[in-house]
Amino acid sequence: MDICRQVDQLRTIVDGWRMSGETIAFVPTMGNLHSGHLSLVELAQQRASRVVVSIYVNPMQFSPDEDFDSYPRTLDDDLEKLRTMDVDLVFTPDDAMIYPQGESRSTFIEVPGLSDIIEGEFRPGFFRGVATVVMKLFNMVQPDIAVFGEKDYQQLLVIRQMVADLNLPIEIIGVEIKREADGLAMSSRNNYLDAAERENSRVLSESLQQLSDNIEQGMSIEQAESECHSTLASRGFIVDYVTIRETESLKKVSNEQLTANTVLIALAAARLGKTRLIDNLKFSVR
Repeated sequence: MDICRQVDQLRTIVDGWRMSGETIAFVPTMGNLHSGHLSLVELAQQRASRVVVSIYVNPMQFSPDEDFDSYPRTLDDDLEKLRTMDVDLVFTPDDAMIYPQGESRSTFIEVPGLSDIIEGEFRPGFFRGVATVVMKLFNMVQPDIAVFGEKDYQQLLVIRQMVADLNLPIEIIGVEIKREADGLAMSSRNNYLDAAERENSRVLSESLQQLSDNIEQGMSIEQAESECHSTLASRGFIVDYVTIRETESLKKVSNEQLTANTVLIALAAARLGKTRLIDNLKFSVR
């Protein structure tokens, strides 16, 4: 497994693969790898002959009051996991490579519309940071395929829109959420939960399942959202949002728009103690 810290070294290796007719899949991560990340790598290996994984904690997508400084960084363990999986190349750039003039003077990418709603309302600038770093990494790696997890569903849509708008020759693949045995969506930030919070955290996925059941049983969208919000609040969560949306544009939907087999997505973000958790659930209206 090659480990590159410089973009010229990365490109030399990738160019060699491409000249040999090989396809390249890319999995961008912020490290602290868990089974969810590794499932993305597995799919990438199925879809391409070579796999590149990046590990970079991107400061542009953190606001000043967020956890950039404390975000878990476990590079040695991450490299060992990727080596065990026979990943071809791991790219570990530093801030000076990604933002050579500093963040404030960096050219940035912004995807209008999708970036401003739901998660974007609670984390202003977050999707600008995500789109900018992903675009820079795409330019460095120049993959045929890039793989992202569906836990960050809105992020996935933002990246797909960016790729379409900028005519990038990259296929974007989303992978279903990987969950713990009790339903909690896997996340590096789950490490922040204490024992009691970890036990209680399963309520988030359970509440989304109940929300979808309520919709399928004829409850109005507004009432189902409100009941889910109330359930989470009663269990100690500080809720940012619970919302049901259309799956491609994330537009709001009304009960009058629902027909048999309409596919919707419920998205939620809530804090439990100091930990902010996000989750989502796709479901069909029968």
